[in-house]
Amino acid sequence: MLYGTAATISQQVLRTDVAGMPLEWIDYREAVRLYHTEQVAYACGTRLYTIFGGFNAVDGRRSRIDVSSIIATQGTSRGLAFTRDRYIPPLNNRTLFKRDANLCLYCATRFPTRDLTRDHITPLSHGGTDAWNNVATACRRCNNHKGGRTPEQAAMQLIAVPFTPTYAEYIYLKGRRVLADQMQYLLAHIPRSSPLHARLTDHLSDGETIFDEPYSA
Repeated sequence: MLYGTAATISQQVLRTDVAGMPLEWIDYREAVRLYHTEQVAYACGTRLYTIFGGFNAVDGRRSRIDVSSIIATQGTSRGLAFTRDRYIPPLNNRTLFKRDANLCLYCATRFPTRDLTRDHITPLSHGGTDAWNNVATACRRCNNHKGGRTPEQAAMQLIAVPFTPTYAEYIYLKGRRVLADQMQYLLAHIPRSSPLHARLTDHLSDGETIFDEPYSA
């Protein structure tokens, strides 16, 4: 039996290795499995929900598992630790738009996800690549106006410099609803020089408790 609101039950848990490196988001089923198989080394953050099991035949006590928002599992990810500085996350529109806060990087207007597109700054027809540093979130109007031209050729200017997310940044970008304690944890792994670090620090200082994907409709 699971106790918690619909919102907390759908809330993802941040899994890390025992050294504290963020690894992935998991749902409550996977979190319970890790607790049950005693793979959870320690937990931090807030308690999200409680799962009750059967009753002990000897003492009559009912088993329960309290699931926290951040759990560290046994073992370390040495391979990931070795390559994290060179890690290049897969590129997709959902994480791209979230990287750019759903802003068109040409007209500086925020749009719903359905009204955004992936623009290749240097067009593929001009030898550009489909890579993080060569793509920008653009509204349909700006993308259509730019067409197969470079920003210089179209007399358009980017309002921000595109960047490749680090592993920790990509974990954040993949999160559907990131709680403040989870964000604070991830922030410690995001370079201070990153534009994302500054943006999320501002959110935390404003007292936001949940970081939803903006304009996902």
